[in-house]
Amino acid sequence: MPLFDLPLAQLRTYAPAIAEPPDFDVFWKSTLDDAASDRDVLLAVRPEPTDLRLLDTWQVTFAGFGGDPVHAWYTRPAGVDTALPAVVEYLGYGRGRGLPHERLTWPAAGYAHLLMDSRGQGDQYGNGGDTPDPRPSAAGGPGPVTRGIGDPAGYYYRRLITDAVRAVAAVRALPGVDPSRVVAAGNSQGGGLALAVAGLVGDLAALISTAPFGCHWQRAIEITDNEPYGDVARYLAVHRDAEDAVRRTLSYFDGVSFARRATAPAHFGVGLRDTVCPPSTVFAAYNGYGAGAGRSEPPPREICVYPFNGHEGGEAEQVRRQLRWLRALLG
Repeated sequence: MPLFDLPLAQLRTYAPAIAEPPDFDVFWKSTLDDAASDRDVLLAVRPEPTDLRLLDTWQVTFAGFGGDPVHAWYTRPAGVDTALPAVVEYLGYGRGRGLPHERLTWPAAGYAHLLMDSRGQGDQYGNGGDTPDPRPSAAGGPGPVTRGIGDPAGYYYRRLITDAVRAVAAVRALPGVDPSRVVAAGNSQGGGLALAVAGLVGDLAALISTAPFGCHWQRAIEITDNEPYGDVARYLAVHRDAEDAVRRTLSYFDGVSFARRATAPAHFGVGLRDTVCPPSTVFAAYNGYGAGAGRSEPPPREICVYPFNGHEGGEAEQVRRQLRWLRALLG
């Protein structure tokens, strides 16, 4: 795929105005207050048998949106009793948490690691998920990105982002975690969830987000046909009178708005040939990161650019850069 978006020189300064609803903060405060009210975040924690000798894993169930049970894997270096910094990792679109030994980079590097399952996903690739979405959605398409898209209160991503925020509370309640050093991390949809968490949780230690999905929705649904954004366009191609309602809903879930409110140091990544999460949407979030947090200067941030890569970005090279950056940050 050749370059299709803005030139890199323009991307470096691309900071579009986002149509943010006036009650954005009220909407999210009410949502998160309701999720946290009168509930213990941890519902169950039990050891998970694996064939791994150097790592220990637990099956964790925590209370997400509306108290719904959300599953996660908690993994950490075996035999280490000290409180460790924790990485909460979120998954890409269509993927479930799979098996405990699938994603071991962070615990192998010495971190406590919570891998959150994505409710109602897990059937597109990987080894599945086991967290259903018990909440009925309003009318919408078959994929998560269009479930309940006509109304922000019933939209699927209201539930999933709330789950992601509650995952941070869950990891802080687990034994062996330093609650002051919690990192939100992910790629694609996972990167978008991590970015949302950075905007909604004010005391994160760091954000790691590569090719985040859900940024600058209004542009994304106009310049790419690839899913998930393309699913929104296909929905609107059938529901021709729903555009205003859909655009209004998406304005409550824009990663650019979350990025503006973030305060944690951040590490981003982007491929300039990415037609899944176009680079202009990623730079819109990166360039606005921390701008609305009320500080004189934005928090420390950097972005790794891969001119000849698409949605895969820097792959293992990007992971190596993330590991080195986080080690330098946290010690």
